[in-house]
Amino acid sequence: MIFFAVDYVEGSDFPYTTVSFLIGAATSMMAGFLGMRIATITNVKTTYNCNGTRATGFSHEHALAEGFKVAFQGGQVLGFCLVGFALIFLEAIILAYKPHIIIGSDDYYATARSVRKLFEFVSGYGLGGSTVALFGRVGGGIYTKAADVGADLAGKVGEQMEEDSPSNPGTIADNVGDNVGDIAGMGADLFGSLAESTCAALVVSTTSAPIL
Repeated sequence: MIFFAVDYVEGSDFPYTTVSFLIGAATSMMAGFLGMRIATITNVKTTYNCNGTRATGFSHEHALAEGFKVAFQGGQVLGFCLVGFALIFLEAIILAYKPHIIIGSDDYYATARSVRKLFEFVSGYGLGGSTVALFGRVGGGIYTKAADVGADLAGKVGEQMEEDSPSNPGTIADNVGDNVGDIAGMGADLFGSLAESTCAALVVSTTSAPIL
């Protein structure tokens, strides 16, 4: 679809926008997967540090401080990884496309048009990231809401259990949905927003008058 809507219309000899779209989608998936892995490991370590005073030998205040430290550092990892992934892959795409698109000429307007075409092709990178983020957020949200409603109906109404009771298997499915929608979906969403805003800034910069 991207190929026929953009690359085919432009008459390019290579599907630049399509390749950018696929790279952005793959990077967004990697960001979501990395977010889930980091969150799962961090949650286990945070819970152990906060509640495992006997195993660690820490006092209650020290245990809470160590748990907060682990949780804070775990949140930083995903943020730095998202920015790093977006910048590294975006820069790699620009450097790879530049020799094939930008025309080296003394004509300023011809060069400006080729630069604008380059950044328009690169804009598929942000679109790919946002597409995956859409499915991650919506899919995870639907899954967790369905599991939450099912757990409430089966546990609270049918068996008079407390909400989010460990004895209710539906609670596990609810937590999995939260992990997918709130962590993987949010990681992909943040990556897509960063990539889109950066690509939009590049495209807008090519329409601005030169600063003399």
